[in-house]
Amino acid sequence: MRSVLVVGSAALIVAGCALAPSSSTPAAPTAAQIEAETQRIDAWFEARYEEQLQFSPIQMTFLGRKDLYDQLDDLSIAAEDEQLAWQKASVEQMEAQFDYALLSEEAKRSYDIWKQQYERAAAGVPFRANRYAFQQMSGTQSFLPTFLINFHRVDDAADMRAYIARIGEAQRAIDQLLVRAQGAARLGIRPPRFAYEGVLDQSRKVIGGAPFEEGSDSAIWADMQAEIAALEEKGAIDADTADALEAESRAALLEHFGPAYRKLIAWVESELPQTAVNPTGVSTHPNGEAYYAYRLKLMTTTDLTAEQIHEIGLAEVARIRDEMIALKQRVGFDGDLQAFFTFIATDPRFKFPNTDEGRQAYISAATAAIDNIKKELPNWFGLLPKADLVVKRVEAFREQDGAAQHYYPGTPDGSRPGVYYAHLSDMNAMPIPELEVIAYHEGLPGHHMQISIAQELEGVPQFRTQADFTAYTEGWGLYAEWLAKQMPNTYQDPYSDYGRLTSEMWRAVRLVVDTGLHAKGWTEQQAIEYFDANTSIPAAAVQSEVRRYLVIPGQATAYKIGMIKIQELRALAEARLGEDFDIRGFHDAVLGGGALPLDILERRVTQWIETRERTAAGTS
Repeated sequence: MRSVLVVGSAALIVAGCALAPSSSTPAAPTAAQIEAETQRIDAWFEARYEEQLQFSPIQMTFLGRKDLYDQLDDLSIAAEDEQLAWQKASVEQMEAQFDYALLSEEAKRSYDIWKQQYERAAAGVPFRANRYAFQQMSGTQSFLPTFLINFHRVDDAADMRAYIARIGEAQRAIDQLLVRAQGAARLGIRPPRFAYEGVLDQSRKVIGGAPFEEGSDSAIWADMQAEIAALEEKGAIDADTADALEAESRAALLEHFGPAYRKLIAWVESELPQTAVNPTGVSTHPNGEAYYAYRLKLMTTTDLTAEQIHEIGLAEVARIRDEMIALKQRVGFDGDLQAFFTFIATDPRFKFPNTDEGRQAYISAATAAIDNIKKELPNWFGLLPKADLVVKRVEAFREQDGAAQHYYPGTPDGSRPGVYYAHLSDMNAMPIPELEVIAYHEGLPGHHMQISIAQELEGVPQFRTQADFTAYTEGWGLYAEWLAKQMPNTYQDPYSDYGRLTSEMWRAVRLVVDTGLHAKGWTEQQAIEYFDANTSIPAAAVQSEVRRYLVIPGQATAYKIGMIKIQELRALAEARLGEDFDIRGFHDAVLGGGALPLDILERRVTQWIETRERTAAGTS
């Protein structure tokens, strides 16, 4: 793999915008003025972000805090309006109180991001009904138990009572989303049938078993009992308190949690006959074309149109296909590429056994791949994460055959590790050639690296450490797969290198399929057929992927667009700096500002290049 990317279709990516020149040339601000104004706005950002956090008890829990620990977010439209009004007022205050020209470059980025976050929230208001309140990928029906089981830390009796209170809050949150889903349905906006079937399956599993019905303990009830038992075992509560907390937990589940899920199940069942079996994208809905254009802008942080993204995808699919053919020839396979796909998909050597032993073997192999990369990181990065990383199987109530692996961040202080979650219910959908590349994407040097460094950053306002721009975060994850190829002891098996190409092809196909579904009228089946023609991804994974794109429009386009931009910036830095190019410095420039819109990332990296050029000129 070459170290400098020659960009073809990537030339369509919008370049970073420059500030308009002033009609007059004011005196340059002094260093003291810049420092003073920067300190002032940074303090302002800290105060405003603390105000913003009060809207989200869930986010505070993710940050490892216990403020509003007995509450969940208000998911009503009224609450969304309140937050948007607060954001608007904060931007107006920022513009009135601070002189942009007196800010440091980093502070200017903070200013621009704060404003952009409001603007993208405001731009989404006309499309509230277009968003699916419940779907199979990231719906609240599965998120709530996942959040409570994995992120609500119980250290004492007060924490357990907060857990119980949140069980009651879950009923309110689900009811609020039901109101939104019902309003969308009245407009004729419904997710595909498979999405609601997934919601039903997950919801039934959440309240399957005790105390909701006969059988073994449900996951949420088992967790609550385990938390109480742990408190008693360490002497934090006595036996009477443990009994009382268990009784309160059971009552909350039976009186609030179970009824909320049963109400959701009943409504979704009533909606099933009106949903599409072989659906197409969101453009068929009221306001759908405009909604998809908004989603592409939101996800890619560019002005690329659906047609431009589709063409980039077609070009990338053709390029990667040529690399696959070359690898097929290198391993001596006698047959065309489609036959090679079939060989990879069906040969038993490329699968772990579909047993608990096979699942543990997968987790162990993924952990080993991550451990190898960990040793190499100091040679490639100056900034390194504090938080550890663990590999886990997805909880049974939300596990799906062939679903994409994913990452949950640790805490900013490193006290809770990041988690790379793998769906292992069907090991036939987890081919061994793709194990390594997925571990690099989700773990190191991918999401865990980038998100942990962002959370641990010093010298930038806290809101920057938590910012999320999909083209940046997922672009980095895909760039990390490519970067790992340049590190020692990776992709040594040619079939693992094939897995890397498969992963990149997968993301290139996404550009074609996502735009095909949502802008060109493709059906689910057409999208599946395009996938099958260009990848060896197992059928269950293909179906899961296409269904993901259908319910989260535009998100799948961010990966390749972001990756191409980072590669393009690296190529620019290598070309301009020559022997003075420093890979550690480049990566720190990309990661050291947290997640950024692509135009602001380009501005940051270009400024790093210019600084290096000035330094080299001064020492030559």
